Amino acid sequence: MAISIAFIGAGSIGFTRTLVKDLLSVPEFKDIEIRFMDIDQNNLNMVTQLTQRDIDENGFDIKIISTLDRPEALKDADYVINVARIGGLEAFGPDIEIPMKYGVNQCVGDTLCAGGIMYGQRGVAFMLDLCKDIRELCSGKVLMLNYANPNAMMTWAANKYGKVNTIGLCHGVQGGHKLISEALGLPQSEVDIICAGINHQTWYISVKHNGKDMNPLILDAIKKHPEFSKTQKVRIDMMERFGYFSTESNGHLSEYVAWYRKRPDEIKDWIELGVWIDGEPGGYLRQCKERKNSYDTEFPKMLKAEPNKYDYEDRSNEHGSYIIESLETGRLYRGHFNVVNNGAISNLADDAIVEVPGYIDANGVGIPIVGYLPLGCAAVCTQSIDVQRLAVEAAVNGDVTLLKQAMMMDPLTGAVLNPPEIWEMTDEMLVAQEEWLPQYSKYIQSIKK
Repeated sequence: MAISIAFIGAGSIGFTRTLVKDLLSVPEFKDIEIRFMDIDQNNLNMVTQLTQRDIDENGFDIKIISTLDRPEALKDADYVINVARIGGLEAFGPDIEIPMKYGVNQCVGDTLCAGGIMYGQRGVAFMLDLCKDIRELCSGKVLMLNYANPNAMMTWAANKYGKVNTIGLCHGVQGGHKLISEALGLPQSEVDIICAGINHQTWYISVKHNGKDMNPLILDAIKKHPEFSKTQKVRIDMMERFGYFSTESNGHLSEYVAWYRKRPDEIKDWIELGVWIDGEPGGYLRQCKERKNSYDTEFPKMLKAEPNKYDYEDRSNEHGSYIIESLETGRLYRGHFNVVNNGAISNLADDAIVEVPGYIDANGVGIPIVGYLPLGCAAVCTQSIDVQRLAVEAAVNGDVTLLKQAMMMDPLTGAVLNPPEIWEMTDEMLVAQEEWLPQYSKYIQSIKK
């Protein structure tokens, strides 16, 4: 099939390589065009070499177009896969380190809380620029698949202000599905799930095995599991109080709500330090730094290792290749996607980006009506949606007041800091990230003086 797929931010080496493996495992995609674009020449060279080696070893006649020039990558593209991390680790450091100085303790900081809000300011500014290029350069049917965080904010901005048809994608639902299945002692393929909520705060509102409702069994199964009982304490507590299991990891979930990380002496009661994603303070930043530092030494070993084998039955659980396959071949795919609500969840705002079930075939993307989310679950999501809306509008308009209001309304930030502290912390973060925040340039200059 003569389709063209552009990867923006392709220098995410492992992730990009996996997505290409998934795509080229589809039999009909043996002659598609693949373009990699990134601003980091070194990472771009590494991912291109590794992926081209995989392609050649699998006998495909495809040559990756690798470029630092975004318009070249986007020209006439049918699909755009956005995996860009704006500012990289240089910008990500202040997302975590400055709030930590003020007592706002984050594990990841890429979705909500002070770090996620500021990450969104960088990302939305980039997204609007990217969407402008897409409208001008891509094919008329172009679809953007956004993997970049903060996923809901980025997808919100792309659809509302960028005017580009965009679906947000995440693997949190699949990860939780695997955990639930393991806790219940059942094969994942036999456990049917329906999730609804917002990205990283989605709830398993239906879990069934052979038609039997398994929700009443999940909490006890996880509490009795030798590993999960120790590593999933926040998720366990949330399920005890709200009645439904959350898709997101223990560390992620702990920073999206007000209750588990606001008192330093109590954080250890809710997290384990064995694996960063279980809640380690600043854990994701530490892990990212270590991984980046290892690439120079690991890359030669990766080139010598066995190439990826393209196998239709051995794809990852990432939605991207399945969505493109379904749209191009008509094969039906069911997954959970981040889309504009438009009434899919009746008691969440219509303009919000929600994560809900969807069905895809050659006719396009079909989103069923989920109906009402349980009230407690909806309340948790609504609080985050309000923060997201403020943050998106702030980023689009360079509105410092809305940005600081988003910080105030953020559950964990507001639980730890008073308004003057939030104002001061936000100013410090703006100055530290001036390079990536053009919409705030005048304000940043004024506070620097």
